Amino acid sequence: MYLRRCRQSCGGRTYVYWKLIESVRTARGPRQRVVAYLGGLDEADRLGVADAASGASGASGGAGNGQRVLFDSASPRFIEIDTARLRVQNVRAFGGAWLALQLIDKLGLRSFVDEAMPRGREEIPWSVMALVLVIGRLLDPSSELRLAEHLYERTALADLLGVPASKVNDDRLYRALDQLLPHKDALQTHLKNRLGELFDLKYDLLLYDVTSTYFEGLCESNPLARRGYSRDQRFDCKQVCIALVVSRCGMPIGYELFAGNKADVATVEQIVTTMEDRYGKSDRIWVMDRGMSSADNIEFLKQEKRRYIIGTPKSMLKKYERELLKDDWSLVRDGLEVKLCAAPEAKESESNETSDETSDETSDETSDETSHETSHETSHETSHETFILCRSSDRAGKERAMHERFEKRIEEGLSRIVNACHRQKLDAVKVSHRVGKLLGQNTRAAGAFKTKIETDEQGRAMLKWEKIESWRDWSRLCEGCYLLRSNVRDWNAEELWRAYMQLSEAEGAFRIHKSDLSLRPVWHQKQQRVEAHVLVCFLAYVLWKTLAQWCKQAGLGDEPRKVLDEIAQVALVDVVLATKDGREIVKRCVAQASEHQKLLLHRLKLHLPTHLEAWPM
Repeated sequence: MYLRRCRQSCGGRTYVYWKLIESVRTARGPRQRVVAYLGGLDEADRLGVADAASGASGASGGAGNGQRVLFDSASPRFIEIDTARLRVQNVRAFGGAWLALQLIDKLGLRSFVDEAMPRGREEIPWSVMALVLVIGRLLDPSSELRLAEHLYERTALADLLGVPASKVNDDRLYRALDQLLPHKDALQTHLKNRLGELFDLKYDLLLYDVTSTYFEGLCESNPLARRGYSRDQRFDCKQVCIALVVSRCGMPIGYELFAGNKADVATVEQIVTTMEDRYGKSDRIWVMDRGMSSADNIEFLKQEKRRYIIGTPKSMLKKYERELLKDDWSLVRDGLEVKLCAAPEAKESESNETSDETSDETSDETSDETSHETSHETSHETSHETFILCRSSDRAGKERAMHERFEKRIEEGLSRIVNACHRQKLDAVKVSHRVGKLLGQNTRAAGAFKTKIETDEQGRAMLKWEKIESWRDWSRLCEGCYLLRSNVRDWNAEELWRAYMQLSEAEGAFRIHKSDLSLRPVWHQKQQRVEAHVLVCFLAYVLWKTLAQWCKQAGLGDEPRKVLDEIAQVALVDVVLATKDGREIVKRCVAQASEHQKLLLHRLKLHLPTHLEAWPM
């Protein structure tokens, strides 16, 4: 330890104060940290402290590094404090950053980035700056500029990471994004394996879904920025699509970025192939919603005996009208019923075979054999796939209300158009456009109406419309119903339905990304920076889910935000002790946890530090 003389100007005067500095040897070289701020010292006091710090006064030795402690712990030194001048200063948020670092240590993320991003000639390691980005995204998601200019200095990250606030700027953070991006695939593999070890996760069920996030700006230099179907209802902005794969409990496994105009159905083959190349082709079941359903995708999934559970388009329910009318449903829970059904092709084949046997008994033997072989082959191909018909009373009520609302809108709109035709002479093309726009804005009930536009002798357009009762009857029958298809043959209808419902975990992951982690909107314009921004959000989500699983194991529920917010209230403060002889001693302290915070920390088996030690750089 040694003393460092410092100067500070204020009000035209220069003040001198002293810092007690400790030299720490690390793998990256010697580093210095401030042990205490001693204020102003006269010559005698300065020499006394200097002798004690250097060991000249016979103080006890340090922990094998040749340094001396300032005071002998066996004989503490007591000083008189002027309580009237006691104060606290430099209050910083401590608990959130400290907990984030505990999560990083638990995942082995610190050691991974240190190895993957070895230090070069940069003053601050890129691995440390990458962690600053991830922690900032978890605690208070914002832009890199706001993180550098405001958020970093308000937290204890400078003390925990050993990087002063003056060294954190937006340029260094942007360059850290560039350095982190090349390790995207390796990071995903490391985290997937580490999460599996920590929480004994099973990756037999992979949930796949796609979302979009929009940009602010033109993004002219980003080929991925395209206009497409916006889940955020921002059709005026360019966007990028994010495909995410999670486990049955919502743990992230991997993600990929696609152009904003990429259809969901066109992403399946690339995602499945990428995940299999990265993690192997084990016996997994892919679960996808109906947006991924197509003949080509089903054929691809059947290759190499891949197993799947996938939703089907609403129109496919028409083939199961008879099944909807039957009473052989199995009750899963109140208001939800399911049942297994044969593939529609197999049902048609059986019907055709029966019809052929009764109506064409005089056909020759060759024709009979050929017909039998073709029928048997078709039945064999479809026998490996089953369909799950599901009916929900809650969903039926919701869909009925939607149909009635859209029907009312169309009726009112058509009535207004009819009245307009009576009041004034309108062109038939113009009326047709108005009717088309009205039906297009209310597509859920457009099929319930039949419209006809005629022109009288004076060239006046007249609109006639009526309701189609058959459409209404069918909509009432299929409200609340949906159809799944799967080639998993050893599960019953309830098990298949419950597996499909796990897709809510992927949807929940998107909600957390967009709300708690502020994935949207994206302000970066370059493709590389956009990809790095999404990677940082993904890593922050991994920390989020790790805390959620940790809380679940500790019996604290599965809502990590409440736990994080509570522990984040623990502060780091500088306590200024004014002595009777006019000196000031500054002691950096972690505030004592409240009873509730102590309970949370006890459940998580964590202990707040009594003193701070900067991470070695």
